[in-house]
Amino acid sequence: MPPEPGVGADAWGSGSAGDDGDGVALRFGTDGVRGDARADLTAEAAERLGRAGAEVLGGQGFAVGRDTRASGPALAEAVHRGVAAAGGSSVDLGVLPTPAVARWCADRSAAGAVVSASHNPWFDNGVKFFAPGGLKLDDAAQARVQARFEAAVADAGGPASAAVRSEAEAARQGHLDAVAASIGGRDLAGLSVVVDGANGAASAVGPECLRRLGASVWELNTSPDGRNINQGCGSTHPEGLQAAVVESDADAGVAFDGDADRVVAVDGAGSLVDGDQIIAVCALDRRRRGALPGPGVVVTVMANGGLRSALAAEGIEVIETAVGDRRVLEALDRRGLALGGEQSGHVIFRDLATTGDGLLTAVQLLDALKRSGRDLASLAAAAMTRRPQVLAEVRLDAPVGGLEARLAPAAAAAAERLVGAGRVLVRPSGTEPVVRIMVEADDHAAARAEADRLASEIAAALS
Repeated sequence: MPPEPGVGADAWGSGSAGDDGDGVALRFGTDGVRGDARADLTAEAAERLGRAGAEVLGGQGFAVGRDTRASGPALAEAVHRGVAAAGGSSVDLGVLPTPAVARWCADRSAAGAVVSASHNPWFDNGVKFFAPGGLKLDDAAQARVQARFEAAVADAGGPASAAVRSEAEAARQGHLDAVAASIGGRDLAGLSVVVDGANGAASAVGPECLRRLGASVWELNTSPDGRNINQGCGSTHPEGLQAAVVESDADAGVAFDGDADRVVAVDGAGSLVDGDQIIAVCALDRRRRGALPGPGVVVTVMANGGLRSALAAEGIEVIETAVGDRRVLEALDRRGLALGGEQSGHVIFRDLATTGDGLLTAVQLLDALKRSGRDLASLAAAAMTRRPQVLAEVRLDAPVGGLEARLAPAAAAAAERLVGAGRVLVRPSGTEPVVRIMVEADDHAAARAEADRLASEIAAALS
């Protein structure tokens, strides 16, 4: 049976630089609303988003956190004003990883928002919401917030300022305590780890948590200046971490993204250990300890075929979803499962958190590493063998109407060329103005050639 072409349903969630500045064109994508903070995601738009979120989700004790982008303080303040305009009250959690905001909301049954554009460059920013209880919004709730945001354009603005109580230190310490406690009193003493904070929200808490657990820590990219977040560093640019792990002779390295909801690792030889491999290591470790509830794990269509094969060989069912950690979480809850995630490093331990958490994932992986008595390279290799997989992208100048239909013919043709020898996934990104391409095949050169050919065909079709 030929592989499915796999044209995804997500669409780039931000407006374009040609908008008139009122933010009307800003729309929810895979993970909240994102846009260029210099043109699209204005303070006025953020205020209306805050108001819409508070009105739809409930505005009492509404929590607001942010990452380290230069635009973050002004946009977070605008979200607070929006909550006040809705008649709500809000608490400020300061610079904090997205999953720490989710934890605060879960512990207090409060709604909240994070001002962040995750792995995007510094000049982008975004707003993503958590429902009371710390869960990301389902499609229906997201649609209600979107509709209220658009309706708010004609509303009078909120108050010039909002009375906001800071709970930054309490939220920070609560998250550190919970992540450290997740390994049941064990520690990471004896492990040496390089931490790449991406100059983002994990720059302080990441190293602090691992040191608290007894690891020897070297820091990399933990000095944010508002513009260096994700800049040639972090989970999307791990090359510096790979070199640093080898140079320091460390046991491992971990790299977060800007808001620290994802992580990738590096073994002692400098090789990348991605989200698929982390899921494999943790799933097998939990299965052998009797700590993997339910019959399996949840992954997305991007997951490497080697992960599926490795888990199947151990009798672990693999449930597949569309791209997006929100989709993974929905499937975990629907099936009563505890572990799932994405190749990009979004990993969800549902019995420990309500969303993907890069720091929690790093601690879980390092705990498994220490207990195994092996080095990370051999542990990852024993967990799964990756099939050759090549990623490519085609950038868009602006959102494209009818994009899925325009992508389908090239995706289908590529799938036909790979019948019996691989699979193809083509989808519009839900977070950036790009079309993402994944080709998996038995041979890396064949995968590379097909990905390049497909990218050229798509670029020509969209020109």
